[in-house]
Amino acid sequence: MSELATSDLELSPAAIAKFVELIGQTEDDIEGVRVYAQAGGCSGVSFGMTFAESIEANDLVGDQGGVKLIVGTDTIDHLRGAQIDFVDRGDGSQSFVFNNIPQAASAGGCGTCGSAGSCG
Repeated sequence: MSELATSDLELSPAAIAKFVELIGQTEDDIEGVRVYAQAGGCSGVSFGMTFAESIEANDLVGDQGGVKLIVGTDTIDHLRGAQIDFVDRGDGSQSFVFNNIPQAASAGGCGTCGSAGSCG
């Protein structure tokens, strides 16, 4: 386990507040919030989060505002320099969003996308 720096992945104040709220509502024994990446074909890489019950030997771990973030070494290159924010649009629509995703991670994955931005 190595340390996850804020420069690797940052939580906004709104994201920290929401994570603290969600963690406080769970009755599970969790170690922290795991951030992960999944290959998405033409859409590129997609990201997600889940409560983690354990920390693996190859994980990077960092504490931000009382929230323990856990990221696998196989995922950090897709996220390095990104920020996780929590957005409340005021119309009942709320979500976590990933900002400043590195260009290689956000590019399409099929290699045949045209200038219109869609894959054929």
